[in-house]
Amino acid sequence: MMSPHSEELLSQVAALPLLPGVYRYFDADGNVLYVGKAISLKKRVSSYFQKNHGGTRIGHMVGKIVRLETTVVRSEAEALLLENNLIKTLSPKYNILFRDDKSYPYLKMTAASQGPTSSNVSPMQFSRVAYYRGGVEKKHHYFGPYPSAWAVKEAILLMQKVFRLRTCEDSVFSNRTRPCLLYQIKRCSGPCVGHINAPDYAQDVSNAEKFLRGDAQEVLKGLETRMMAHADRLEFEQAAELRNQVSALSSVLHQQSVDNVSDRDVDILAVKVQGGKACVNLAMVRGGRHLGDRPYFPVHVEDAAVFIEEEAADAIPVSVEAQVLEAFLAQHYVSVPMPSVLVVSEPVSKRLLLALSEQHGFKVSAVYQPREQRRAWLDMAQTNAALQLARLLAEKGSQQARTRALAEALDLAHDDLDNLRVECFDISHTSGEATQASCVVFAHHKMQNAQYRRYNIEGITPGDDYAAMRQVLTRRYSKIADALAQAKQQGHAPSGSDRLPDLVLVDGGKGQVSMAREVFESLGLDLSLIVGVEKGKGRKVGLEELVFADGRDKVYLGADSAALMLVAQIRDEAHRFAITGMRAQRAKVRVGGSKLEYIPGVGPKRRAKLLQRFGGVRGVAMASQQDIASVDGISLELAEEIYRALH
Repeated sequence: MMSPHSEELLSQVAALPLLPGVYRYFDADGNVLYVGKAISLKKRVSSYFQKNHGGTRIGHMVGKIVRLETTVVRSEAEALLLENNLIKTLSPKYNILFRDDKSYPYLKMTAASQGPTSSNVSPMQFSRVAYYRGGVEKKHHYFGPYPSAWAVKEAILLMQKVFRLRTCEDSVFSNRTRPCLLYQIKRCSGPCVGHINAPDYAQDVSNAEKFLRGDAQEVLKGLETRMMAHADRLEFEQAAELRNQVSALSSVLHQQSVDNVSDRDVDILAVKVQGGKACVNLAMVRGGRHLGDRPYFPVHVEDAAVFIEEEAADAIPVSVEAQVLEAFLAQHYVSVPMPSVLVVSEPVSKRLLLALSEQHGFKVSAVYQPREQRRAWLDMAQTNAALQLARLLAEKGSQQARTRALAEALDLAHDDLDNLRVECFDISHTSGEATQASCVVFAHHKMQNAQYRRYNIEGITPGDDYAAMRQVLTRRYSKIADALAQAKQQGHAPSGSDRLPDLVLVDGGKGQVSMAREVFESLGLDLSLIVGVEKGKGRKVGLEELVFADGRDKVYLGADSAALMLVAQIRDEAHRFAITGMRAQRAKVRVGGSKLEYIPGVGPKRRAKLLQRFGGVRGVAMASQQDIASVDGISLELAEEIYRALH
């Protein structure tokens, strides 16, 4: 089989060096398809062109490649940095991409100058605690980053409550003649009017910085030592102030439940992937305190998933969740300070950790399947990731995205997605009893309950699902086929009620699809409309394959595909609707004995004979008029009456 790629491209691939580097694939329009890194450019890039990918999505992507660019680097750390800078710059379709979000906020403590000790108080002598976002200046002290502005403001409130540090602007500080309300409510020590001297205030600032770094117990012990020293010198007023500070700090530590001070700076990362969307929830622990979390939603997750198989050849985890997590680690921490410990919901490759360590200048470790406090933090992050992703999927834009994904996956005309109509059929019965077919409708990006239909299937061998599918499809589309043929003869477009759906889904594999094809061929309808949903290996959810009536190869969309999520949703709704109808019909037949009681001429004795002869109400209902009339005491006229009552 001839390769779809040019000789020039293949010769360029063959000439690649066995060196680390970054490669880029381009399509015919010059768009970047994919950016990747490799320890050996030749081995990695060659693998894409030497393997037979068939009709898979990765094969579809590889078929688009017309041009290749590579850059040789010295180490994998350099490759990691270059790869993710290019991903952010070029936004390739087949890479998981995390958009640059607004910068992280910090808690800022201004540096205090050694000013005069005269009565002229200067704001420069007293550090100010403030919310800050932007570039970091070396002369000031910064704590963070924090996941949200709310977390910074909570920390500032803590600095006011425990250490009574000032938050006012320098201009306000310089013009105070009496203390403000914050002093009155014990949230500031009043340095602006001389209620605290510079050395004592500096001691409070030092304690606050130690607390923010995680040395809370050291601060507490220091305060207690100073308090006892003042008490020994009979300086009870100063001792009382320190006692209040110790009490406030103890209360905060009790509320925060910070028992494990060994984990001072940790990032907790949990990943959830569903329906072609993903969420990475990043929670931060700084100074031993949990500061909250922040969700991230990458793009191109569904298309990037096609590279999992290829990347697996390089010992990188194969799950989509692991791919998303590693993409986040590589892209996020390129420009953001990171802690030395990560607690993660998915395993992280050692090579990525080594590259991050080399880039940041210290050893970075990742803890997978943690215990104790770390386990609690990760569980909380995973719960929040699931909640954030559920919110995203429930939004209208995500519903439209699923419709678009289905249209693109199956090459449906999607100029007017709002009017894309899908009808799905399912057969349900219990050992042949009460066979029913259901037809559910998806349109305008949601299920249309008012347009659902049930069909009672009769005249078939009990349990023959193929015959049941033939009957329901014939009953559903024969009138539409006649209307279409009549409209064609008369030279006008069919009315809205005579419109065929854009897609007909049947719950089943080749057998049901073959039956649907026979019906559509006999009615003269387009076979490309029929798609069967075949259960995958082990009948596991997410492994379903799509079977086409027009001869196309089977397609596996991927467990996390938005298109498969929509197909599964429609299929499951058809199954639910069929089962509820079947159960109602079955119950109706089984309790139909009450109808015998109300048939004129059928008393207790005749009812008992009927039930004895046919083994129950179901048998009576399935019997013909002649069979009923053969029962002792049942005339032909009464048999007809019984038959009509039960049917």
